[in-house]
Amino acid sequence: MGFKFQGVDFLHLDSYFSEDELLVRRTARDFVEDNLVPIIEECFRTERFPRELVPVMGELGFFGANLEGYGCAGMSNVEYGLVMQELERGDSGFRSFVSVQSALVMYPIYTFGSDEQKNTWLPALASGEKLGCFGLTEPGFGSNPGGMMTTARKSGDEYILNGEKMWITSGTISDVAVVWAKVDNEDGRVRGFLVETDRPGFRAYDVHGKWSLRASVTSGLSLQEVHVPASNLLPKSGLPEGSSGLKSALMCLNQARYGISWGAIGAGMACYDTALQYAKARKQFRNEPIASHQLVQDKLVWMISEISKAQLLSLHVGRLKDAGKVGHEHISMAKRNNVWMALECARLSRDILGANGITEDYPIMRHMMNLESVKTYEGTHDIHSLVIGHTITGLPAY
Repeated sequence: MGFKFQGVDFLHLDSYFSEDELLVRRTARDFVEDNLVPIIEECFRTERFPRELVPVMGELGFFGANLEGYGCAGMSNVEYGLVMQELERGDSGFRSFVSVQSALVMYPIYTFGSDEQKNTWLPALASGEKLGCFGLTEPGFGSNPGGMMTTARKSGDEYILNGEKMWITSGTISDVAVVWAKVDNEDGRVRGFLVETDRPGFRAYDVHGKWSLRASVTSGLSLQEVHVPASNLLPKSGLPEGSSGLKSALMCLNQARYGISWGAIGAGMACYDTALQYAKARKQFRNEPIASHQLVQDKLVWMISEISKAQLLSLHVGRLKDAGKVGHEHISMAKRNNVWMALECARLSRDILGANGITEDYPIMRHMMNLESVKTYEGTHDIHSLVIGHTITGLPAY
């Protein structure tokens, strides 16, 4: 069942987008409608990541879309954001896969890597021929990544890595892992390493039993005496010397959070658009559509108001990013606000659909369960509150 997406633009924001930006959005929207929407409920139900769509996305330039060269599309940050919006309108887990490949694997190689690393990995990752994952979070350390236990020690012309990572998107399907570890020989400074997943001592295993992000692969990583050549160290990561080195990893997360702020709008749009079309078609009391009732209209008005504000916020942050003026606190505000907004839209939409809202005939419940994870990952809602609080008061509260 379900409804065909009608588009959501109450404030006529399309007039603020360039022709190129609208073309990128149309391309991503068509891809989602033609390729993802028809299969996503089955993928979610069976915990299947639709890997068959990876080469198509590579051809469309979705991987590392806002990077220059190496086979990347060279999109603006606003164009990249619009791609993320459309992908998450399809499914948060599917957008997560693209975010990780782009912001958490390609971006660190692009930003902190050697020329050899860039030439080796970026074209293959851009095409989807190779897949990657990002190993920062550990079983005991999520919001506090500085507590990580994973270590790397220099031994001749090699580094030897030991540790565990958890909640890693794409871990078991990746060819390379960007692993963050404290380097013994450098006073525990955190640095990034490229670890090919076929190296002895490296093991990835899937996390099953998730009620969220079921259409993407979530993994744990185990590294036991994994030897990598010194040339696998991301040379510009963990600088300057004497620092904790975490800034490099957090810069990657900033890229991903930016994409999430747009993606969440897409999920909110999907729920609102479904609820609006349903409310106009569903009749109850005096054979009139439930959209004619004040309480239903109030819910729809809340949703379109918050979606519109979120669109303005992400568009402005995207323009700041393209101008090189964005701060991490701006991205924190967009991620925090927009994911909260989308989750509330999912809940209100489920309310409007009544019992039908919990079935897979409509995308509402799937988005709601996915967004519970999106609210937590890449910095929880509360941690982003503290990031913004630190900025406006000058006092850290964590």
